[in-house]
Amino acid sequence: MEHRPHTTVVLAMSADGKIADFRRSPARFGSKADKAHLEKQIAASDAVLFGAGTLRAYGTTITISETILLQQRINAKKHTQPVHIVISPSGNLNPDIKFFQQPVRRWLLTTSLGANVWQENPGFEQVLVFETPTGEIDILAALKYLAGLKIHRLAILGGGQLVASFFASNLIDEIWLTICPLILGGSIAPSPVGGIGFLADLAPKLELLEVSRIDQEVFLHYRKIEN
Repeated sequence: MEHRPHTTVVLAMSADGKIADFRRSPARFGSKADKAHLEKQIAASDAVLFGAGTLRAYGTTITISETILLQQRINAKKHTQPVHIVISPSGNLNPDIKFFQQPVRRWLLTTSLGANVWQENPGFEQVLVFETPTGEIDILAALKYLAGLKIHRLAILGGGQLVASFFASNLIDEIWLTICPLILGGSIAPSPVGGIGFLADLAPKLELLEVSRIDQEVFLHYRKIEN
């Protein structure tokens, strides 16, 4: 779709489908191979998008460190790192976390309320306000704006609530899932897609494009298809 960026969800989950434990601790169960896979997907993107909850859990964002990937971006006349966009209606983020010292361009996608929080703080290069009449973030309007800035490929790195909102609005094109060899369990532990869920006959449908295995992890690549 030309009016918005191509969107790819990239997530690692346990074998029982959890992206974090019941305490929502930072999920660091992926291997070096999974980190390399994540870097590759980020390097192929013009921007990455993640929720405030994800940022609060980790305190940092994932940057490209692989020399080959960095050189490929330089050869393509791109910034070495894509734009890192935090989505937060409230703008309630700690300006002292390490994220604000990382060598990336930081943007905030928020509401007018959230923008007021950062009015006097230079932590974000851009504060993007796209608001519905009910005071929520207007995701589609924001994506159209990003497309106008030549952001053609957008990687979505979680969390589950953000992914759910994109699926509910039919704004997901692809999804990469890494299945890691552990069981987290827990009825309140988050899954790749949060929210209230979908009824079976209305659930987003996927086409499996690719399956690969590296050591004990399985990498699944899906394309979203029209229902």
